[in-house]
Amino acid sequence: MLKFVESNVSTLWRRGEFLRICSKEEMAEKAQDIEVTIPVKKSQVTRYNLDPGSFFVNHFWGRRLDGVAINEALKIVYICEFKRSTDENEGFLEVKDAEANEQHKSIISALKAAAPEWEFEQINFVVGNRGSVVKSDFYTKLKKLDIQEGKKEKLFDDHETQVGEVHNRVIVSFLEGMATTVTVKKDKLFADHEFQGGEVHNRVIVSFL
Repeated sequence: MLKFVESNVSTLWRRGEFLRICSKEEMAEKAQDIEVTIPVKKSQVTRYNLDPGSFFVNHFWGRRLDGVAINEALKIVYICEFKRSTDENEGFLEVKDAEANEQHKSIISALKAAAPEWEFEQINFVVGNRGSVVKSDFYTKLKKLDIQEGKKEKLFDDHETQVGEVHNRVIVSFLEGMATTVTVKKDKLFADHEFQGGEVHNRVIVSFL
């Protein structure tokens, strides 16, 4: 199993492992057909107006993936995504799972169209903001990635520890902010949350890819 950590689609398709799946030209052609059906966001209108002809393909190549695993023997590509979610309500796993699938729908669709002889599947790892991790879901997804049985328990323990650490650090940051000022500096706290969440995201992805 070949495994790659966070990168954009353009960077991945400079590697021989990905070019063996389909050429960059084939991907660009299929991606253009799919991306033009996705509404341009308000924040992207200026870029679109500068070069409407190449906007959609360039937008596709800039899409980022948290991880990719390639099983060349079975011709299966797994697109991996890591998501954090509020875990106050039941069903948070399904909601975030659907959101992640929508995020990478254009990539999966383009791949299926460009390389019909391969299989493509998205695997989403979802954790709650308060540290919730659904063990059965986590184990099922590790099995798809061909992780050895003996390593699953350690990966899960490491995953829980890292998620718990970042959760505690975010809470401490919030409480320190409350203690030092009457007006909570929301932007800074949010930035700290995002940065620390990003750290644990990268550590978890690297740990099993």
